[in-house]
Amino acid sequence: MKIAMWSGPRNLSTAMMYSFGNRSDCAVVDEPFYAAYLARTGLDHPMRDEILASQSLDPEVVSRSLVGEVPEGKTVFYQKHMTQHMIPGIPREWMKDCVNVFLIRHPARVIASYAAKRENPTVNDIGFRQQVELFDLVKGWGQTPIVVDSHDIRYNPMKELKKICTKLELDFEDAMLKWPRGGHKDDGVWAPHWYSAVWNSSGFAGPEGPLPSVPQHLQKVLDEAMIYYRKMQSEKA
Repeated sequence: MKIAMWSGPRNLSTAMMYSFGNRSDCAVVDEPFYAAYLARTGLDHPMRDEILASQSLDPEVVSRSLVGEVPEGKTVFYQKHMTQHMIPGIPREWMKDCVNVFLIRHPARVIASYAAKRENPTVNDIGFRQQVELFDLVKGWGQTPIVVDSHDIRYNPMKELKKICTKLELDFEDAMLKWPRGGHKDDGVWAPHWYSAVWNSSGFAGPEGPLPSVPQHLQKVLDEAMIYYRKMQSEKA
């Protein structure tokens, strides 16, 4: 089985990769289109040179690796993808061979977290619009995409992970609730900049507190992202 997990940044996505990566049957890959995305957009992200050197810049090569043999002799291949990486020219047909899951989080939390690492994010940076586009694409193929909310997972990890596993037709493993501190061997080269909090964790953090305030200059970003977020919320089973 190949699982494509789609989210924007700062969305519990790394913790979910660690959760699945701690299963006995699962190999993982971390944002495989990141280098191709940076090469094609020219964006200046933290650790740009290291990222470009760490992955293939050819999205066709990357896409073939995602639907080929599952690494490490495992039976499940969990793929952590960023929706904003799927710019024009990045292939999508390979997604038909995956179970596509969409991980959502309230935009105010995403914007506050992202802005702490990289100032002044745009709607394109945080991936909400692209997430809806990909969801509609998968649904148009006749698939039934799965939508999960990071809020629900943090509130009750065991309950929500069991629900996700049921939808994926996988047995739940208790190992999904805990992982070793210090990161995963398959972390992207960018992990030192972005993953400090999850590196210091050994499981899902508890429920989140009140929504953070968003700076006034990012209010338009929040307003637009909320439109897409509500659309995805309405699709959550």
